[in-house]
Amino acid sequence: MSKLFDHSLRTASQVHVETVRKYELYRTVVEFLAALTFLVGSVFFFYDSLMYAGTWLFVIGSVLFAVRPTVRLMLELRL
Repeated sequence: MSKLFDHSLRTASQVHVETVRKYELYRTVVEFLAALTFLVGSVFFFYDSLMYAGTWLFVIGSVLFAVRPTVRLMLELRL
């Protein structure tokens, strides 16, 4: 486990480089979706009829923000 978060592993081989690229793409998609759900949820809060849906969007966005470090840890364990 002492190799966790060792930056030199990211470029140790072409396979490592491709793995890092793939996981960075996953993390970026998760971040984008989290931000989008928070943005839409915020707009929903301007309307009483959409407040319940906005609350759920905030919950979903929060879960997505929690997934982000999970993707990072999965990458580190994979390397």
